[in-house]
Amino acid sequence: MFPPPGLSLPRRAAVSMTTVVLIAVVTTAPTVRAQHAPGAHGTTPPATDAHGVPKDWKFALPNGDPAKGREAFAKFECYKCHDVQGQTFPKSTVGENVGPELAEESGHHPPEFLAESIMNPNAVIDEPKFRGPDGSSRMPSFNDSMTVQELIDLVAFLKKLTPPAAKGAASGHKH
Repeated sequence: MFPPPGLSLPRRAAVSMTTVVLIAVVTTAPTVRAQHAPGAHGTTPPATDAHGVPKDWKFALPNGDPAKGREAFAKFECYKCHDVQGQTFPKSTVGENVGPELAEESGHHPPEFLAESIMNPNAVIDEPKFRGPDGSSRMPSFNDSMTVQELIDLVAFLKKLTPPAAKGAASGHKH
């Protein structure tokens, strides 16, 4: 029997009212639908069947500040493993741990690919020389030390790079 016998009348009424409210919330909650805020480009995403990803949705990295990205490149000492043609960073001296030259590399990839390469260096390793003995990337993770804004700015810096010798020349990039 509900509410249980033995409770005072006011207590039984409170338990009954709580039960009614809980049943009302539980039975109506599935019919509530979230309202989508306007998208990143000021448009409302197309409707989906049930809270799914809108059709043709793709992550787009926000625009960053290339000057602040250059500062992040220096702060995280990326130049120790990556040469950057046309920049005044010290030449990499790490030897076998040297990653790809970035002025040439960045022009071949969208910003999101570069961001993923920084956040998840193991996502794509296109040359064996960039793998460590265990098969993972030689590039360290910066996820515990780099802010999202630093990542966005760093990618903006990389996308702005242009290799001096490659303007109009064919590249040796693999893909």
